[in-house]
Amino acid sequence: MPFRVEIVPKTSAFPSTPSGPRVAVLAYDGLCTFEFGVAYEVFGLPRPEAGPLWYRYAVCAAEPGPLRAGGGLTVAVEGGLEVLAEADLIVVPGWRAIDAPVPPDLVLALRDAHAGGARLMSLCSGLAVLAATGLLDGRTATTHWRYAAAIAARHPAIALDPGVLYVDEGRILTAAGSAAGIDLCLHVVRGDFGPDLANAVARRLVVPPHREGGQAQFIEAPVLRAHEAARLGPVIDAMRAGLHEDRPLAAMARLAGMSLRTFQRRFTAATGLPPGEWIVAERLRLAREMLERPATVPLAEIAAACGFRNPAGLRHHFRSRLGTSPAAYRRSFSGRRP
Repeated sequence: MPFRVEIVPKTSAFPSTPSGPRVAVLAYDGLCTFEFGVAYEVFGLPRPEAGPLWYRYAVCAAEPGPLRAGGGLTVAVEGGLEVLAEADLIVVPGWRAIDAPVPPDLVLALRDAHAGGARLMSLCSGLAVLAATGLLDGRTATTHWRYAAAIAARHPAIALDPGVLYVDEGRILTAAGSAAGIDLCLHVVRGDFGPDLANAVARRLVVPPHREGGQAQFIEAPVLRAHEAARLGPVIDAMRAGLHEDRPLAAMARLAGMSLRTFQRRFTAATGLPPGEWIVAERLRLAREMLERPATVPLAEIAAACGFRNPAGLRHHFRSRLGTSPAAYRRSFSGRRP
């Protein structure tokens, strides 16, 4: 007999405190518990350090219950689709099957909520639900690489990019595989509350605040043997701690106790990027964090702290790799506090 979990919100679906954005997470028969748990961990846990503007969290049943969930659970949810009308952000966990039909009343409720100003976010195969609404037609989206062909065949109007971890289209956001849902949720927190609080949430989850690269590094990739990971770990830590310094590849290889060719090969297998590319990506990650902070740090100081020779070098890599400028990136965060 399955274990029963009662999820019973208060009389009002969204609690009166805190008073920040209202997040509704869908529950349905065949619920994917990992993605559901990710949404709860990021948006639903109390965070007194965030102050009174933290998210208000509720669960919305997409259909009558009780609802079966992965892992032998049965979930009972008090709120129905009417909860979506109050939400500022709606999270769709991985759908029960990539080819499973989406109930018409759920499609209509999501379209109405979006028209009312709500952001919609899918995790992993939850893209199938957002795709059914038609709201992604003509937009870019992503999902787990193993589902990309099926989604592309059924929804050719969506510009599907299976090579990235997540896509932010403004009021519609999509994540790739299950763990990429954590990346996207942290991205939302970063946009709503700034990098310091997003980093604090990441530390509580014991995950990095940013992951560089895309899904390609996880597709059919070999798993490093334990002794290789142990040898590369200290090198990666040293590289992250000294992003402002020039670090020749030969010196990094010596630190790892490997030949240069072996180091390059194993580093690429471990991170998905060659060492030089990885350093640039990490420097850009640090630059983004500094640009996201409320205090305006001069671009020359950011460039120096991140290991770029001058602001022109930072601008070049920002434009070539991120498709924007440091100034535009800074502006995108200056007005996105709740």
